[in-house]
Amino acid sequence: MIKNIKGTKDLLPDITYNIKDIENHICRFMYLHGYGEIRTPIFESTELFTRSVGEDTDIVNKEMYTWEDQNGQSLTLRPEMTASVVRAYIQKQLWKSEPISKFYYMGPSFRRERPQKGRLRQFHQFGVEAIGSINPEQDAEVISIAYNIYQMFGIKELSIKINTLGSNNVREKYVSDLKKSLSKFKSIFNENEYIRLEKNPLRILDSKNKDIKELTRKHAPNIIDYISDDDRQHFMKVLNILDAMEIPYLHDNHLVRGLDYYNRTVFEVISKKLGGQDALCGGGRYDNLINQLGGSNIPAMGFAAGMERLLLSMDLEANQNTQTDIYIINLEQDLINNSMKLADDIRKNLGVAVYVDSLRRSLKSQLRHANKIDSKFTIIMDSNTINDNTVMIKNMNEKQQDSIKIDKVISFFESE
Repeated sequence: MIKNIKGTKDLLPDITYNIKDIENHICRFMYLHGYGEIRTPIFESTELFTRSVGEDTDIVNKEMYTWEDQNGQSLTLRPEMTASVVRAYIQKQLWKSEPISKFYYMGPSFRRERPQKGRLRQFHQFGVEAIGSINPEQDAEVISIAYNIYQMFGIKELSIKINTLGSNNVREKYVSDLKKSLSKFKSIFNENEYIRLEKNPLRILDSKNKDIKELTRKHAPNIIDYISDDDRQHFMKVLNILDAMEIPYLHDNHLVRGLDYYNRTVFEVISKKLGGQDALCGGGRYDNLINQLGGSNIPAMGFAAGMERLLLSMDLEANQNTQTDIYIINLEQDLINNSMKLADDIRKNLGVAVYVDSLRRSLKSQLRHANKIDSKFTIIMDSNTINDNTVMIKNMNEKQQDSIKIDKVISFFESE
């Protein structure tokens, strides 16, 4: 038997019903904030991710699904979606038509990491990208969108972790001092962590190793002490706006996020409900990425969130309800054409969900199934009713039934 690949998951109707409902709420929420949906290809040129995410990151070095096509071009399944949005923005030269572009997206991404609860190799993301504004109110808007989405879904014990990485020229000095401070304790590092310290020291602050986390807490310098006055004013204004919006936050000096393109504001939405792995989503400002990928010097701010993490935090039960409005019970093989035609007419005229049994089950079995899928009405057709040019319509909630002429069925439901 062929099975699904490790780290992937089949989503059956009992789950996809919940997912679709969540997606619809997210779409409506984004519309209210003036964000439009963007859809980009699932695979891109590998160079897009090595240049944006960073050659020394775990994502690029260990986790990407990469191959060469028949023409020898290196292609990669997208491990995240910001780079693709930026590539589309540059390619379409969208800054020429609008000074600011606000996008939201939903779709699958792919990373070959260790599968665990709420973390798969094919995972589904939603997020936003606001491209064009360098001002702190844009940071606050993006953060508030992330926070309020989780509030909308009833997630408890929410708060924001937030930090500033400063501008790139400031980070160079900080990274140099960070490396000097932590190199004194290199005996604590395993091989991978030592390579990370040498090549990309900021990643050490993102380590999940308890000993390393304790080491950085005690001995790593605070980046807030290195940032410029402009960076500090920007960050304080972001916090000031969050205060005004009554969004709770914790300033975490060691929050850096896992991608190289971030500068200035970075943040995570967390929930204590999730325990140790408490991050629901994260993002930040990336003012240099568009220029880095061949565009102009255009600032941007965004976040990405995992759909699986959201579902996990919501504790949703499997939903068997297929939202059937009308269940047509046909008790005669000779009436298959009649039942199929009636179902089609109802759908076209009323826009409601109609279920037609194709297993030719007994009346009792079909009524039981209609109850199981929570059908509001059943229409019973047999030779006796058809001979009278009627059907029997049963209200499943009120247990009331009426004999209705076939040509009056549409008007009957219109009056209900």
